[in-house]
Amino acid sequence: MKVGQRNLITDVPGILVGHASDPALKSGSTVLTASEPFVAAVDVMGGAPGTRETDALAPDRLVNAVDALVLSGGSAYGLDAASGVSDALRKDGRGYAVGPATVPIVPAAIIFDLLNGGDKGWAANPYRALGERAYDDRSDTFPIGRVGAGFGALTASLQGGLGSASLVLDDGTTVGALVVANPHGDAVEPQSGSFWAAPFEVGDEYGAFGPVGTHDPLVTPQNHKMDAFEAATNTTIAIVATDARLDKAQLKRMAVAAQDGMARAIVPSHTPFDGDLIFSVSTSGRELSDATTGPLYVGHAAAICLSRAIARAIYAAHPEPGDTLPTWSQRWGSSNG
Repeated sequence: MKVGQRNLITDVPGILVGHASDPALKSGSTVLTASEPFVAAVDVMGGAPGTRETDALAPDRLVNAVDALVLSGGSAYGLDAASGVSDALRKDGRGYAVGPATVPIVPAAIIFDLLNGGDKGWAANPYRALGERAYDDRSDTFPIGRVGAGFGALTASLQGGLGSASLVLDDGTTVGALVVANPHGDAVEPQSGSFWAAPFEVGDEYGAFGPVGTHDPLVTPQNHKMDAFEAATNTTIAIVATDARLDKAQLKRMAVAAQDGMARAIVPSHTPFDGDLIFSVSTSGRELSDATTGPLYVGHAAAICLSRAIARAIYAAHPEPGDTLPTWSQRWGSSNG
């Protein structure tokens, strides 16, 4: 395997990603779409998810392809970003045809970022407009870190963010991940700042600081969210994508496999306070070279990409005025550099 040209999920041919950020709000939205409708599935392992239209992604449901996926800040308010994307898709004539009607299919998931120091005193829900702006921003190249749905994300001890990574398998199949890292746990070992995902790093994509040092796994991590009120202010949401032709059942297994990547990069992971969720996507542009082992390697690559994307999100995060937590570079950059 090797890293794709951009080291972004958009290395999967046909995939486009757009962001809309509001620095005053300390929040934003991100959309993933493609040149054509795509097959998608979902897997949820966290205890507190926030979603829209995810039931339609089950293998036995009628609709076999979707037009876009939305990741957003804003907790339940952020689900309205999908309405903005749906409006924009309808203007473009995209959607599921039902006689003369066209209905865009836009599943969505959100993180809780309402207590991150941003101005949340809006008179009208801002996320519909953020969703439409994110759709208009779609491109095969995009920034990572404090951007889009990851703008206001937090981890246990540091600012979170949005990350992405890709791999190209030996048979030419491409796999990528896009993640909003806002976990109850931490992406770094608390004594050194080294990333839990260090064993999966390619080159120096998140600093090449090596594996974590010796630590006591029974020590409870220090967490700024440990009081009862703030404990539910979490969730890591992600999309993994491939150009391999997979059906909805196979994509479900891909999402399940990718959950391992989340657990390798965040400690603790999949807690009762997180709504951890992974969408999986196939653009169906390439037949698997081996129908038996192909899905195994695609799922393995998705897990690796997701671990790397989480670390890249935290590593790339920049500071903003009014932040409640430091970025990785503020807390650990000088000591590890």
